[in-house]
Amino acid sequence: MYGMLHVYTGNGKGKTTSAIGLAIRAVGAGLKVYIGQFVKGMKYSELKVLNNIDNITIEQYGLECFIRKEPDKKDIEAARKGLATMEDILSSGEYKLVIMDEANIATYYNLFSVDELLTVINGRADDVEVVVTGRKADKKLIEKADLVTKMEEIKHYYQKGIIARPGIEK
Repeated sequence: MYGMLHVYTGNGKGKTTSAIGLAIRAVGAGLKVYIGQFVKGMKYSELKVLNNIDNITIEQYGLECFIRKEPDKKDIEAARKGLATMEDILSSGEYKLVIMDEANIATYYNLFSVDELLTVINGRADDVEVVVTGRKADKKLIEKADLVTKMEEIKHYYQKGIIARPGIEK
């Protein structure tokens, strides 16, 4: 089996949710899954379940969500530590599906470069499937990917002032 590179991007809702759905499918098929979440440090609802599923390991490489402000030195350090960990995970071949959640946002905010991200991905074991999520996927990553899905926001209730709700958005 040769591992493909998936990119889930766009301004619509559902990128992380789709990646988690793939993780559930992979575990159902007996595969071991690693999820590394960049820029996320908050306790999202999915963590409660994913931490209790055999064959899924999930770690966060973020502090607080800084999407509406510039990252500081600690944000950069957390992301770079995560990228180094992901490099080891990907090259080991221990996990057959590796999800790099919000890695696109990490490159967009220059926590690490897209070239560094691609070097890590290119160093993976041959049979490791990789999913990279997040808005603003870099053109270089899109060109390298085997599958690209763009989530497009047509309409969203955020526009009516509805805030993130537990179990649905967080």
